Amino acid sequence: MPTPSTSRPRHRRLLTAALSTVALLATVAVSACGGSADADGGSAQKLRIGYQRFGGLSLVKARGAAPDVEWSLFESGPALTEALKAGSIDIGQVGEAPPVFAAAGKIPFSVIGTSAPIPQGEAVLVKADRGYRSFADLKGRTVALNKGSNVHWLLVRLLEANNMTLKDIQVKYLKPAEGRPAFDGGQIDAWVIWDPYFALAEQPGVQVLADATGLASNREYVLASPRAVDKRTDEIRAFLQRYREVTDWGIAHPEERASTLAPELKIPQDVTSRALARSAKPLAPVTPAIGDELQAITDSFIALELIPGPVDLRSRVDGRFNEVFQ
Repeated sequence: MPTPSTSRPRHRRLLTAALSTVALLATVAVSACGGSADADGGSAQKLRIGYQRFGGLSLVKARGAAPDVEWSLFESGPALTEALKAGSIDIGQVGEAPPVFAAAGKIPFSVIGTSAPIPQGEAVLVKADRGYRSFADLKGRTVALNKGSNVHWLLVRLLEANNMTLKDIQVKYLKPAEGRPAFDGGQIDAWVIWDPYFALAEQPGVQVLADATGLASNREYVLASPRAVDKRTDEIRAFLQRYREVTDWGIAHPEERASTLAPELKIPQDVTSRALARSAKPLAPVTPAIGDELQAITDSFIALELIPGPVDLRSRVDGRFNEVFQ
């Protein structure tokens, strides 16, 4: 009778051991690349900052004041809040309406900072030869804006101030890159826009019909992932301190600020200077009054059925970093 062979079981044991070793090495490699740390929001990953063209964070980036962070550029606030939703950024800077629409969309975020009011930094632009003298003259006309951005709130306030409703105008939602050619080509009657796009569009024949003075604060808001705020508190505080220092430096040195930002924004320095003169303001802490202001904006959007309610925006305000801005 032949002697039973033991080579196959032994071969299987060797193969199993080899596969186990490969699996272990793969696990170690993933950990070394920061896989588990990233999933837990650990400090192995760089702090990820979302910024828009021209906002205060642009100056931080342009000056190289935060070399240890990762930057992502967004065309508008709504796009930035979508990145917060996806978990691809930790901090971002937006205008008044994006937090409202983001909260209505159940996007997790905390409001950790704001700015002084910037009402001159957004406006309604028309062609001078159209003969419009007030916002009321736009009744029945086509008005374009970026949906969910700061200018959306300005539009609401302008309608209220002129005893008009959304039914009195034809609203066309266009991103900034779409709005400028539509405005230049006469496809829309008015464009509601913010700096620096506002300053870039101020060409001969263009009239500023109204800005947000007396209507909207047009503050900037610093939003952060609640997970990052809880797990990376010290890193965020250090970054906000640099943000504050760079903002204060820019206000104290307007010419150097413009020459620094113009190449970053890829726009002429004189345009940059004009926009900054009206739109660069100091940072400020988030107080209960700021929460009330955001909640009032939210309630107005709910009343107009532009977002579903209820939405509690006051609860999103987190003042743990207020000492940085005071």
